[in-house]
Amino acid sequence: QREFRQKKTFTSWINSILAKHTPPYLVSDLYTDIQQGHLLLDLLEVLSGQHLPREKGSNTFQCRSNIENALTFLKSRSLKLINIHVADIIEGKPSIVLGLIWTIIFHFHIEELARTLACTYNQPSPDCSSAVDFSPKASRSAKKSAKIKERWKMSATKALLLWAKEQCSLHGSVSVTDFKSSWRSGLAFLAIIQTLRPGVVDLEKAKARSNKENLKEAFRIAELELNIPRLLEPEDVDIVNPDEKSIMTYVAQFLQYSKNLPESEEDMQEKVREAMGWLAEQEKKLAKLLEKTENETYYQKYKEMMSFMETFNQEKIPFLPVLSSKRGEAELSEGQQQMREKWDKVISQINEWKAKLDQMLPSPLDSIEAWLQEVEHLQTEDLPDLQDPFKAMSVFREIIVIFKGLMDCFESHLDSLQSFKNEDENMPLVLPEKLEEMKRRLFSNIRSTNPSTFLEYHYGLCSAIANEVKLKLNIWDVKYGAKESVESLLENW
Repeated sequence: QREFRQKKTFTSWINSILAKHTPPYLVSDLYTDIQQGHLLLDLLEVLSGQHLPREKGSNTFQCRSNIENALTFLKSRSLKLINIHVADIIEGKPSIVLGLIWTIIFHFHIEELARTLACTYNQPSPDCSSAVDFSPKASRSAKKSAKIKERWKMSATKALLLWAKEQCSLHGSVSVTDFKSSWRSGLAFLAIIQTLRPGVVDLEKAKARSNKENLKEAFRIAELELNIPRLLEPEDVDIVNPDEKSIMTYVAQFLQYSKNLPESEEDMQEKVREAMGWLAEQEKKLAKLLEKTENETYYQKYKEMMSFMETFNQEKIPFLPVLSSKRGEAELSEGQQQMREKWDKVISQINEWKAKLDQMLPSPLDSIEAWLQEVEHLQTEDLPDLQDPFKAMSVFREIIVIFKGLMDCFESHLDSLQSFKNEDENMPLVLPEKLEEMKRRLFSNIRSTNPSTFLEYHYGLCSAIANEVKLKLNIWDVKYGAKESVESLLENW
């Protein structure tokens, strides 16, 4: 199933690239079409802008020569082609072909785009001088260069994920933590579209629709309004474990779109001025509202907050492109820096207000809300990426214990929430919308993701154990030599 989905996504991506080739080339069967080598060379020529040597015919020798030329070109760009051999590509072996295409997609599509974000997110990138050791010792060490390359590969994925998170964070409850199940509901795709093209999506309506409907709508709008090729189908994403590489390939196209948006400096300055005026107005509104509701009941305070947030979310739509502008600090004008600070301040005040209201919830809802937030925080936290396997094992074991301890309270909190009587002297204590929100978080965000979160933590633990074992074996190998020499030693003994 995974190979089938990757083949479909990668084929669509290749066709979108080769549409720019002269003449255009259309792949019908990836495993067959790649065997002559012309497809690979055409693809690399379009992506690199370089002319590559090739044999024009299609006999076995010419096919082999073309594939060798393509692989030689990739190696010249310092790409690791582990277990990718000419003979396997000529045979059209699925795992090898998909591995090669993913290497090309990651390097030319994802890594190139993510590099523009790397310095902004303080991630190590080959272009960020502060992140790379240029000492003579480093340049002499091939192993160190490979490690830097590998770290950058990790950070390219993180940079793309951070970008997606930031686009979605402008729309409240839309949360993105990975390139798998976070995209299943379709809301993340719609949130990114809404940020890039305000007004073409109704996120409130989307929350009431099914996953398949949202995915179908997102892919349709992306294709028609943003001219983003349709690489995925709803059935590729609305499954228990969607393919990470396919989703990354598709999401990177939205980043490409955002990079291509034209923006003159004058237009940008005007938008910044308008955004600053709006933010100052929101700050005043918020201060007045806090003063006005100081002595009100919890019910009234929450109602006022809901009303404010509804207007706030509606009014911010025209300002989303300028608010989510992903320039580095050095590239920002003074006005843009002030706008960013003002935006952060307003959001911080809203979050403080919401946190105070959550603490004021009547018992036992206050403790359930605190528990929900603790679990959600743990689920959205990035998994530790520790170089020391022993330390990683310790950290993952600790996380598993904490998460298990929290999940032991699930049933009791569920019972308390479902049996809560929302009235006091015939007056509701809490807005029904708040209760529904808590139930949704309990069922959708926590119960449904609980098994996958546990698996993720255990996978991290097992990976750390495997790395520790490898480390021990490598030390053993250095100390006593290869297997054959040890057998010889034992035989002599």
